[in-house]
Amino acid sequence: MDAVRTATAASTIAKTLVEARLSATALPGYPGETPATMDDAYAIQDIAIGLYPAEVGGWKVGLIAPALRAELGAERLAGPVFKNNIWTIGEGETFPLPVIPNGFAAAEAEFIVRVAKDAPADKTDWSYEDAEEYVGAIHIGFELAGSPLPDINGMGPRVVASDFGNNAGLIVGPEIKDWREKGWDNLPCETWIDDKLIGTGTAASIPGSPIEAFRFLIENCARRGHPLKAGDLITTGAATGVHEIFLGQSTVVRFGDYGEIACSTVKAEPASV
Repeated sequence: MDAVRTATAASTIAKTLVEARLSATALPGYPGETPATMDDAYAIQDIAIGLYPAEVGGWKVGLIAPALRAELGAERLAGPVFKNNIWTIGEGETFPLPVIPNGFAAAEAEFIVRVAKDAPADKTDWSYEDAEEYVGAIHIGFELAGSPLPDINGMGPRVVASDFGNNAGLIVGPEIKDWREKGWDNLPCETWIDDKLIGTGTAASIPGSPIEAFRFLIENCARRGHPLKAGDLITTGAATGVHEIFLGQSTVVRFGDYGEIACSTVKAEPASV
């Protein structure tokens, strides 16, 4: 009976989170008990993936605060990126970022891995070298972190993981064709909000490099029964930090000579499903 109650509670949480996202409605708090473990959080996430009316087109990686890693048994967390929330823009364009009123939204400068080939479904342990063989390309990018929960990050990694890893969309920019020759330290990025420089970094700001973040992700997904597919897009972490944004603000992420991505926030509208 306890298992039945637990499964019912997980389904209720997942359904409430998905409905809030689809209706672009903020929630006053977490719709149930906080997941006890990261496995419980991913169980809710997996139910929510099944309820969301779009295919997964990639995944995001986020860091867990060092003070919580031993307790949770994890250094990073993962969440899905759905195909209907993967965007591209032309040079010089400004993308309208859909933000849930009174929810959470943040700008993140990202280095994105495009998966080269299907990962074997039965391989659940991945080394750095194994993962590197599956890197098809690296792009500059912008992750819209977003949730109907206004204090999602304050609620902790288990809540974040349960709600799609706090992802609301991904903008894919130009490919960095010479990333191997340049080295991670020479791939710069900046985040600007309302014409103010908020954060700086490089690809080396990602602990262990973007490839290590990708290694975590490919292993996490394999162990959960979601082997990566050719063409999947993987965000490897917020290279300049997570910077909250609000309706009416503008933001730009710049990657030196590799390009920039400009956005302005707009009110998210209910999805038509």
